[in-house]
Amino acid sequence: MRESTFIKKNLARWQQYQQEPSDDPDVMAERFTSLLDDLAYAKTFYSFSKVTHYINGMAAAIYQHIYRNRREDAGRVRRFAQYELPLLIRRHHRLLLFTFCYFLLFCIIGAFSAAHDESFVRGVMGDEYVNMTEQNISNGDPFGVYKSGNEWVMFLTIAYNNINVAFMCFVGGIMYCAGTLWLLFTNGIMLGSFQYYFFAKGLGLQSVLVIWIHGTLEISAIVIAGTAGMIMGSGLLFPGTRKRVDSLKRAAKDGVKVIVSLVPVFIAAAFLEGFITRHTAMPMWLSISILLLSLTFIIGYFVIYPVYLQRKGYRLTIDGTLLKPAA
Repeated sequence: MRESTFIKKNLARWQQYQQEPSDDPDVMAERFTSLLDDLAYAKTFYSFSKVTHYINGMAAAIYQHIYRNRREDAGRVRRFAQYELPLLIRRHHRLLLFTFCYFLLFCIIGAFSAAHDESFVRGVMGDEYVNMTEQNISNGDPFGVYKSGNEWVMFLTIAYNNINVAFMCFVGGIMYCAGTLWLLFTNGIMLGSFQYYFFAKGLGLQSVLVIWIHGTLEISAIVIAGTAGMIMGSGLLFPGTRKRVDSLKRAAKDGVKVIVSLVPVFIAAAFLEGFITRHTAMPMWLSISILLLSLTFIIGYFVIYPVYLQRKGYRLTIDGTLLKPAA
């Protein structure tokens, strides 16, 4: 509808909110929710209009009135990890699902190609790596590569490489998602052919119990980093009613938050690969426990917990303001 019609339709209600303030929590919550709906509509169709700022001001006043006596969270980092990041991830769950499916597709293609072309693995992984692995297999230590080198050097090198790959996945989004999609494609093909290689050698289960001790966190984080790149790229591709540059800035800000949150995950994965994976003879129950614990964290924090927060009434506005449910 036209802006004038929108204002005429809602002005009486807005004036009532301002002229007849209420201290009833239920009334304030109802008004606040109503204003959020008005604000979302105004931001969509009249982004730079005075009415949008007017509604935003009323909503902010009610929000401050509701929470003025609430004790603030212990710290900004805790607030970010506990609420803001999960809600931000929830906003982009569809992109996360798309990124996961896209990556999985090329993992399957990589495994399929390796199964039908013996030279494919060498083309992807390189002759040097394949020859070294075959030598380790013949020596009875197929995963000996994880035992080579100093633990600390390995840990730092892997952490740097993983963070660099994640950053490139994110930055690749600026090329209308093409860079991100390419990196997910190459890493998916590599992972699929790499994993099939061990299954073809009769080492499938053992490879899962060894490699995925660190791979669960590492690969999951790369997929999520790809989602960060897709977030930025989608802001450029689909600006909606905003100027393209403004849409890109907001999307890039969301993507940066996701990437920064992945740094501890990559450090944990590098620690596992540098210090734990090398113990290839560890009991099966311990290996499975580490793998399941990592998988539970990824699914719990990035999938289940965001949905839980949303259903409890927590919301994150477009400008990043955290809105908590009324007490």
